[in-house]
Amino acid sequence: MTRNEANSSHLRLLPWTENGKPAYLATHNTETHLSRMADRVEAQQIETAAIVLKLTEPMVEDGAKLTVPELRWAARRLIESLTELLVIAESRGQRIPPYAEPDDKRSDDPRDA
Repeated sequence: MTRNEANSSHLRLLPWTENGKPAYLATHNTETHLSRMADRVEAQQIETAAIVLKLTEPMVEDGAKLTVPELRWAARRLIESLTELLVIAESRGQRIPPYAEPDDKRSDDPRDA
């Protein structure tokens, strides 16, 4: 398989699981209905994380009087949001193409001449 063939098809980590296991979408670098849905889910998860952050920040300020169940609720929402954001970051990182290898190994540094 050539490098171009390897790059023409890839697996995209989706922002949801299948029976608790990571779910992937095989694509050929084309936009599909499922990839657009995954984009919308990611955008929704990012927006939800921003809302959770805004709601929970005052809960941990000095002087906040919270019950243990309230603190657990905040911690659970933060953990959920962080978990989702890490999956999004991993998925997007996997879709960043690798740096191209230079055609020749010559250095552009004049000191190497």
